[in-house]
Amino acid sequence: MKPIKVKIKRLSDVPLPEYKTPGSVGLDIVAAENKVIKAKSSDIIKTGIAIELPPGVEGQIRPRSGLAAKFGIGVLNSPGTIDSDYRGEIKVILFNISKKDFLIKKGERIAQIVFSRTIPITWQEVQRLSQTKRGRGGFGSTGK
Repeated sequence: MKPIKVKIKRLSDVPLPEYKTPGSVGLDIVAAENKVIKAKSSDIIKTGIAIELPPGVEGQIRPRSGLAAKFGIGVLNSPGTIDSDYRGEIKVILFNISKKDFLIKKGERIAQIVFSRTIPITWQEVQRLSQTKRGRGGFGSTGK
């Protein structure tokens, strides 16, 4: 698949997001600051980058599995969406579910960004929707 060009601006002296392996879907994003995330709380971490996405492309900020599994650190609004018309600094809302404060160091990988195409829609208001076997069942209605 042909890569999409995405403009990126460094706002701090941090490495650009990068794929760590040839099969990686997400590019790792690093922190642009040192910050302590207190136990059982959350905080916003600057990444030191801003991007310009082409129309029809969305960026999604997702957690890093290693931080979650080893330290209880995740992305609070996962996935966080970066719209194609946003031009500000990318910031990541990290949460700490552990009982210990966690130090984020400048240059440390804190999240990943994945890109996807978006599909614009228009609403067609109707009085009825088609029937399905599942119907209105949700939240575990299909079993474990």
